[in-house]
Formats: sequence, C-alpha cells, structure tokens
Amino acid sequence: MRRRTDPRIKPSEITPESVYLRRRELLKGLAFAPALLAGCGDTQDPQPAAAVEPELPGKRLAARPGSAFSTTETLTRATDATRYNNYYEFGTDKADPARNSSRFRPQPWSVTVGGKAAVTGTFDLEDILKGHALEERIYRLRCVEAWSMVIPWIGIPLAAVLKRFEPAADARYVAFTTVARPAEMPGLGYPVLDWPYREGLRIDEAMHPLTLLAVGLYGHELPAQNGAPLRLVVPWKYGYKSIKSIVRIDFTEEQPPTSWNQSAPDEYGFYSNVNPAVSHPRWSQATERRIAGGGFSLTGNRLQTLPFNGYAEQVASLYAGMDLVRNH
Repeated sequence: MRRRTDPRIKPSEITPESVYLRRRELLKGLAFAPALLAGCGDTQDPQPAAAVEPELPGKRLAARPGSAFSTTETLTRATDATRYNNYYEFGTDKADPARNSSRFRPQPWSVTVGGKAAVTGTFDLEDILKGHALEERIYRLRCVEAWSMVIPWIGIPLAAVLKRFEPAADARYVAFTTVARPAEMPGLGYPVLDWPYREGLRIDEAMHPLTLLAVGLYGHELPAQNGAPLRLVVPWKYGYKSIKSIVRIDFTEEQPPTSWNQSAPDEYGFYSNVNPAVSHPRWSQATERRIAGGGFSLTGNRLQTLPFNGYAEQVASLYAGMDLVRNH
C-alpha cells in the first residue's frame, strides 16, 4: 500500500439532496425491494419519512443505496442522532459531543496499522479507503443504556480493508484505538476511563459482512460528535463497541484490552452482544426506548429488544456452543 490522495468526488457523482431524502419512499415502490431488504428481522412495517431536516454541515457523499443488509424501520431524525449521543472524550452529557466538538479537526487523518500482519505502517485515510465503493446501510443502533436508534450509515465493509493488510494466520483479534487530543477533546481531562479509548473484536467478527467501517451518515461526512472521520459500526453489539475516530488498528493473537471492560468487567463484557436475556447489573435489557420518527421523547417508543439486535440470522453462528451469559 502506498500513500496517496484520491481525487475529490466529482460534482456529477453527488446525489442531489432531494433525491437522498426521498430514497426510502422510492425504495418502497420498487418491485425488488422486499428481496433486497429481507433477512434483517424487522418487526415493524415501514413508516412515512419524517419532514425534511436542515442539511448536515459535512460534505455530501455519493453512496450506493438499498443495501441488502438495511432495515426498513423508521429512521431516527438526523437532529437526534447528532445531538443525543455518547462520546465521552467531549463530555459525559448526551448534548456534550455536539456542544464541545467544534475545535476537533478530522483532516488530515492517518491510521497506524500494526501487529500480526504482512502490511503495516501509517497510512493516509484516503489511501485506506481507495478502491472501495461507498455503501449506505440503514442499521439499528442499540445502546447499552437501553435506548436505540435507526441510522443510515455510509461506509465500506471492514473486511475489505483488513484483508489488504494480510493478517497472519495467528491473528485472532483486531484491536482499535481512538484519537486522544486534550486540546480538542475536553472530556479527556476527566478520569472517566483510561484514555485513549480502546475496543476490539474477534477477527471473524471484524471480517463479518455486517461490520462496517463508516465515514458518513445521512448522506454526509461524519460530524465530529459521531466519530469523524472514521468509525466502526457493529450493529449486533452494544453501541460502545462501535469505536469512533480510529487512529490505530492492531492484529493480535491475544484478546486485547478494551476500555469499558477494563473499567467495569462485571457490567461490560468483551463481546457485548445485544442480549435481552442478560440484564445489566443496574437495569433490564429486555426492552429499549426507540428514538425514531418525527420527534424526540425521553420516554420514547418502548420496544422488545431482539437477540443480537435483530441480526441473529446473520451472526448467531459466530457464537455456536458459547455460553452467552458467561461470555457477555
């Protein structure tokens, strides 16, 4: 892999905003839509799209819509997804990431790759993404705090990127590290966690087709508060596994340390698969508060939580024979 900067997306390749905002209505009218959207365990019928929201500030991205992995459930409003989230490097209140991230600079960006792989080094973000067509995938996001959203992410399969680094045969895990810039991330001044933030996946989880390396949402580049410019989205796991603002990827033989598991191992297991049968020590995980549709509510629409966040058909085989209570 060589460092180089890809040319910018041509104006002719950018999807018009009006077309993007109407894409769900268009998909519903296609004869092949049921086949495209099958197999995601949806439990509710598609709902009318919410009113058009103000455009997000980042650059618009051209992406292939209608992934076979996408759900047809009602989208969370972009306003809610970008203003109600957890990113403790910017503060622990839900509004802190949007409020405190204006100084964060996601460009230029590079990622260091190390460990048990044939290709290692530090690579420009453009070089990591080159040669991969962006996809839009509408995934459910389930927070360990028992709230959930439905978000249209834009990215590429993580497996496609990892394979280019040629992991060694004994690379059993993939570890990720978030950037830590105290001057730009005021939350780093508080000992909430042992910074920098770290997460990890077993390599078969990382290589699973559902695992997405995201660079955008709602048709635009990721905002700083949502993990710009590069984050994971692992939809069958609790949200804290989907690490933000990645600056390092390591292939390891041993299970890597992860931030929340190190902080409170009884509460946050390494696997962190969504499991309604396993309660958090301080609350039930049997139901969730869905933040979606036209309006935010602290009580929300209460839904039954599905095993593996509704993606059991796709991922349950990864854990065949495992005790999912002990390996929570």
